[in-house]
Amino acid sequence: MRGEPPRESHPGPGDNLTPRLHVVAWEMTKGCNLNCAHCRASAGYGPYPGELSTEECLHLIDQFLEVGRPTLILTGGEPLLRQDLFQVGKYAAERGLRVVMGSNGTLITQEMAARLKEIPVSRLGVSLDFPTPELQDNFRGKAGAFEAALSGIAQARRAGIEVQINSTITKLNAPYLNDLLALAVRVGAVAFHPFLLVPTGRGKGLEAVALAPEEYEAVLNWIYDKQMELGDRMFFKPTDAPHYWRVVRQRERASQEAGASPMGRGKAGQGAMNSLTRGCLAGVGFCFISHRGRVQGCGYLDIEAGNVREQAFSHIWARSPLFVQLRDLANLKGKCGLCEYKRICGGCRARAYEAAGDYLGPEPYCIYEPMALSKGTARTGR
Repeated sequence: MRGEPPRESHPGPGDNLTPRLHVVAWEMTKGCNLNCAHCRASAGYGPYPGELSTEECLHLIDQFLEVGRPTLILTGGEPLLRQDLFQVGKYAAERGLRVVMGSNGTLITQEMAARLKEIPVSRLGVSLDFPTPELQDNFRGKAGAFEAALSGIAQARRAGIEVQINSTITKLNAPYLNDLLALAVRVGAVAFHPFLLVPTGRGKGLEAVALAPEEYEAVLNWIYDKQMELGDRMFFKPTDAPHYWRVVRQRERASQEAGASPMGRGKAGQGAMNSLTRGCLAGVGFCFISHRGRVQGCGYLDIEAGNVREQAFSHIWARSPLFVQLRDLANLKGKCGLCEYKRICGGCRARAYEAAGDYLGPEPYCIYEPMALSKGTARTGR
């Protein structure tokens, strides 16, 4: 059965991860002015009844503070379509939360950028999946989307807001990775976040062009190489790619054996490994909240941990059976459960769920064979 919890768990030394809430991604609205091919939320113009009210949003911010001081990502849909976005964002900032925003960038005028800076939004993530207008507009479902996004980026930078570029990587745009990175540098972005496709929502329609595991591995190694090459000039954060942390460890070891400076100690150490704790953070350091108050491990893992309209956020975060299971690495099955990298990786739980209906199953896009399997010491059934 999809989403059925395991019947038993056998915790071992070091199997339990300590939850520390670092980031909350909050779907402020499901409404969107574009119709993107990969959209997790299958977002459209709406309207979408039942969205959290302004009062509920403000109360939820207070509840976040009962757990910690997470970075708050205001996202959607397109969050700029929510009329009270500025009120909610400003309240969060006044309460001491770092506020960032994920947007398609097409609605950011000079006036809009100035209002975002007043919140203040400290960083704006803009989605660009192709480096040319024709390809981007086609993928985003609207003519002019590419130029409008570039204009939005320019307005945000003029207002003093940092910009990062988010790109969902498939077979369609993997050949353009160097061009996308060059575009990110050209527009003055401080970060480049490649998202490895999780086929949920409208993204299910892209399963045929999802990267093969070997291609996925090549992209992760490309990211490592570019982070080493660019160092402090660009921060890379592969998203929905937890086994990047395994790749980094392997590449570091190879560098040490070759007598070179590894990523964790060289200039590029200002990048991925020094800023995040592990690969899959679902229910450990990260959670997602939908426009209707549904709490999930991440936006791609379509299993409800609880709803803030029914339970306190602190209760859901601490006691949700889903989150408790995700924090116990002894629950991981197949090669993920046997892998020596499971503490820093953990496999993508959303991708495992979409592939086989089991969010504790093995990561389907990982080519690595754990040492326990290669040595023939694996126990059956795990």
